[in-house]
Amino acid sequence: MTSARPYASPYVAGVALGLVLLAAYALTGQGLGASGAFANAASGLVAAVAPAQAAKNSYFQSYLGAGAPWSAWIVLEIAGVIVGGAVSARLAGRFATRIETGPRLSKPTRLATATAGGMIMGLGAVLARGCTSGQALSGGALLSVGSWAFMIAVFIAGYAAAPLCRRLWR
Repeated sequence: MTSARPYASPYVAGVALGLVLLAAYALTGQGLGASGAFANAASGLVAAVAPAQAAKNSYFQSYLGAGAPWSAWIVLEIAGVIVGGAVSARLAGRFATRIETGPRLSKPTRLATATAGGMIMGLGAVLARGCTSGQALSGGALLSVGSWAFMIAVFIAGYAAAPLCRRLWR
């Protein structure tokens, strides 16, 4: 691995993300998000494996009725995020396969806490009817009161959980 370059300026990255969101609205009429991609992919998988069950379930029908779930805008967006992240990491000299841990944190504990955190975030996305990127970026840009309330709750929860996370990394 080559020596890593410094991270991008958060101000420049924030402006760039805002321009990407604006372009998404202008070009597709839709905002950015992530959790809908997993719902689309799950619907496509259920329809492929058990089409009779997918046909009876209104949740899956809401995703399957719009055409092929694999070609939905949000699924293609997430594929682009994965490819773009890999290219960006390679260009910055940060592309590596490793598990980062703190000095007192074992790799199994790190994987367990990351998995638990991902599951909690997934549950939160279902309860909030959208993921953090969709709620904060797309909903916030549209001045949705629910999205702003969601982001305030995210920051409060983040500050509450920070001491526990900090303890794991020291």
